[in-house]
Amino acid sequence: MRVKEIMDGKHPFIYQDELATKARATIRELSLRILPVTNENKKLVGKVSRRDVMTISSSVSPIQVKGIMTPARHVAKMDDDAVSTIKAMLHVDAWYAPVVTSDQDTTYRGVVSLTDFIEPMLKTNPEKFLKDASEVMTKNVATCTPEDEIDNIWRLMQDRRLAGLPVVKNGKLVGIVTQKDLLECGVCLPTFESSKGRFRASPKIASVMKSDVLAVKPSVKVVKVAKVIVSKDIGRVPVKDENGKLVGIIDREDIARLLIK
Repeated sequence: MRVKEIMDGKHPFIYQDELATKARATIRELSLRILPVTNENKKLVGKVSRRDVMTISSSVSPIQVKGIMTPARHVAKMDDDAVSTIKAMLHVDAWYAPVVTSDQDTTYRGVVSLTDFIEPMLKTNPEKFLKDASEVMTKNVATCTPEDEIDNIWRLMQDRRLAGLPVVKNGKLVGIVTQKDLLECGVCLPTFESSKGRFRASPKIASVMKSDVLAVKPSVKVVKVAKVIVSKDIGRVPVKDENGKLVGIIDREDIARLLIK
């Protein structure tokens, strides 16, 4: 299986000289995790992510995309082996990778994601998904509470490269908050100001979190979790016990690692 067989060849991109605010609007409106950046000849030069565009504090900022873009952690080629590509992406903690034609021709062609790999594997190798959630989940989970300030949790996401956090109260799962939630809530964008200099308190996580959380029990088979992640295009599924206590979380990376063993 080659990258060109599973990649999204219609994934949007943006030119490096366009406004960064356009990149933010595109990512927000299309619910994108990354937006590849090219020069005027459509040669890949970098990417912007939700993390990158969250640094823009104004809706009329004159900053161009090239002022906030960052290098892609991994760049795939059309004819690369899909399994080797997924291994390389996991090695650098990348869920998405821009795709170019070849080493010699860096023309942008699309994006390949862990989900692009997981989805066909559900059909061709279902036996790889037969473990229980408890065998695959990450147990040491970073969490937050409904009363945590958004600014502080955004900094935590930045520092630890987290795309989402379960929200717990008295040890029980009560919600989930993601970068997407923060980006979509314009009035709640982090201020990155010191607490001493604020005129008002930072909004709380309770104001942006999703309380209707899709969670599974530890005994649920991974195949069910994978199907949910693919069909609903979500990054992670919390695992809770019969009392509602959070005991772990399964994300796309956990499932992808299981498939390449």
